[in-house]
Amino acid sequence: MSQSPNSAASQQVASLLAFATKLLRAGGPADAIAPLRDAALLQPSNPIIQHDLGLACLEVGRVPDAIAALQRAVASDPRYADAYFRLGIAFEKLGNIGEAIVAYDRATKLLPSLTEAWFRAGALAYTLGHRNEAIGCFRRAAAAGGNSFSRLGKARALLIEDRNQEAELALRETLAADPMNAMTYDLLGNLHSDFGRFDQARACFERAIAIAPLLAGSYYDLVRCRPVTSNDDGLLQAMQAALATPGLEAGQRLRLHLAIGKAAEDLGDYALAMQHFDAADAVRRGSVSFDSAAFSTEIDRLIARCTPELMARAPELGSPDATPVLIIGMPRSGTTLVEQIVSMHPEVGAGGELHFWNQRGAEWHRSVAAGNETPFLAKAAADYLGVLRAIAPRAARVTDKMPFNFLWAGLIHMAFPRATIIHCRRVAIDTALSIHQTHFRPGLAFPTGGAELVAYFRDYQRLIDHWRSVLPADRLIEVDYEDLTRAPEPVIRRIIAACGLAWDDACLRPESNPRAVNTPSKWQARQPIYRTSVARWRRYEPWLGPLRALVDDGSELDAGTARS
Repeated sequence: MSQSPNSAASQQVASLLAFATKLLRAGGPADAIAPLRDAALLQPSNPIIQHDLGLACLEVGRVPDAIAALQRAVASDPRYADAYFRLGIAFEKLGNIGEAIVAYDRATKLLPSLTEAWFRAGALAYTLGHRNEAIGCFRRAAAAGGNSFSRLGKARALLIEDRNQEAELALRETLAADPMNAMTYDLLGNLHSDFGRFDQARACFERAIAIAPLLAGSYYDLVRCRPVTSNDDGLLQAMQAALATPGLEAGQRLRLHLAIGKAAEDLGDYALAMQHFDAADAVRRGSVSFDSAAFSTEIDRLIARCTPELMARAPELGSPDATPVLIIGMPRSGTTLVEQIVSMHPEVGAGGELHFWNQRGAEWHRSVAAGNETPFLAKAAADYLGVLRAIAPRAARVTDKMPFNFLWAGLIHMAFPRATIIHCRRVAIDTALSIHQTHFRPGLAFPTGGAELVAYFRDYQRLIDHWRSVLPADRLIEVDYEDLTRAPEPVIRRIIAACGLAWDDACLRPESNPRAVNTPSKWQARQPIYRTSVARWRRYEPWLGPLRALVDDGSELDAGTARS
């Protein structure tokens, strides 16, 4: 009796799956892909086969193939939680944060006990600046209990809430239960470095990388704990070798290139340093695109909307509360230093980089009709004061040093006409070069090199020129990094007076500030004010590439000098 075609096909699929299983058990996911693919061709609507094919592709770094297979799996079975979870990981590896979050959300709705999915969703929400959503996800991971991701979820929620002592205890409890957990060492290293405990931080980062070579991006944090010297035998070579780590994700590779560049700069090899800074920018471009023309159009719209007449109406539109101190400017322009200075004052609380106005500003820019700002402003002001009061309930002033609030200075002035807005300025080429050498959260729509960064800088200058022309001189205070580092005291006295505060000598010692610093300037923030970063670009002059266009650009310093 002859077999039916369906029976023969089923036997062939069973044989292929048995062969694939044997290969997987032998540690050969790459070899298992072919039989799994053949089985999937014979049964294209079988979600389990598609899932297993996607997982094998994921394990060997064939991410687009993994996504295609996993999408077929969830199309065949929309309730396949594990397939959504793996799809989230695949999108995350590809740098597609939005799609990853959607996939994790679907996975956790179907299977709320998927602790790692909650944890990963929380981590991505945090990179996008969605603080409350991140805390919620980490809390759900913690509530699931029973594994390292739940313990790490608890620690990360505490860290975001600035409950640092409790977070450190939770991390140490995690290591006691799981002493080979590399991610815990990485988080503990960052906590140590936030508080200036750099030797302990380095030890944690070294341990994380030794346990999990795929966390090679942790070298970025390690080399920023202090300058690399000739005594750091083999460190540069170890990082260069780590670039060849099989399966290294794009995000880790980007940070590793930046780490090598930082070490090479510290050792005086500026050609090698720029080679790796450029390589990091190339990795970023591979996963994140930036539309310079669209950004320029949005700047045009902001300028057109925030007219002198509208800004003049701010006292009747906004809250009279003078609590907010906004510290704005291009990233790497001295915003961390200025916040350290201001928050040394006993009547000031430090908010760090708050994402509030990036979110509310986008909403206002997109959907609030001109002439109908009053209800929006009232709610925004009340909500923002709620955020600031949660940070420092009894402070006379609370800082917000999100640099990108330069986009929303007009909106902020309308909401808080008595708020102090401190604009940090630094020579364009030094600022751009420092940006080129720094890792920024993937959620930031922001170029870090090339002609795009030059164009972004030009648009930033146009917008700041506008704010300078329409905002009151006593509300927009401009601080030049070069002046601040050359003669700190008179500049610092001017800053404190502009905030409406009595003078306090503590503001002259920002390096003594005990607060956590979780920006890329952690090490610098713990040093006395210094000038070695002025004119850094000259070390890189032969290798500036498109950034050379900013060398002679002093317009952001020349304009408004009389206002300083």
